[in-house]
Amino acid sequence: MRAAYHEELASIRDGLVEMAHLAGSAMGRATSALLDADLQLAESVISADVTVDALQRDLEHRAIALLARQQPVATDLRLVVTSLRMSADLERCGDLAQHVAKLARLRHPERAVPGDLRRTILEMGQLAQRLMAQAAEVLITPDVDAALQLEKDDDRMDELHRVIFEHLLDDRWQHGVETAVDVTLAGRYYERFADHAVSVARRVVYLVTGKYADELATDPPAPA
Repeated sequence: MRAAYHEELASIRDGLVEMAHLAGSAMGRATSALLDADLQLAESVISADVTVDALQRDLEHRAIALLARQQPVATDLRLVVTSLRMSADLERCGDLAQHVAKLARLRHPERAVPGDLRRTILEMGQLAQRLMAQAAEVLITPDVDAALQLEKDDDRMDELHRVIFEHLLDDRWQHGVETAVDVTLAGRYYERFADHAVSVARRVVYLVTGKYADELATDPPAPA
């Protein structure tokens, strides 16, 4: 009986990892669709989001059923409750990848991103995908130090987000209002995607330690 219970707990974690991999892959493909005006690729990202949604609903149902049947306590209870919140983060990441793909579809056959911002958007897409891969790895390990590092790695996304606004506010901007709106939205989608990846990592910290990441930062160092 206990073996089946622990298998159910492990399956919840595995579901989160699968969601993270799907969301990261979706954002990578959405970025390619956006930069290359690839309508077919954009459509594939948009239609595939239902898979992430279905996984989130299935995980939620299993977690609630586990709470009702097993009434877990201590670390197991934290795992189930935290998993519910992480699944919501990951489902949102799938939505954000879909939003990027919809931008590509909206402007097809034109490219939504002007040439002078192409490198910035490409890096944002690659970074978003990398952060999500790190979040998936943190779910598997779970490594508190790696989870805390994820938040530091997110600083680069914030820098890139600021680069977009610097371009938009530059007097030399010549791409019009429509393109300005497109790149503003794209930048926001990437920035929020990264925030959700960090949120997953922060929840792993809580799961392992029982403390939030900012609480650990204020703890006194352990005696030598």
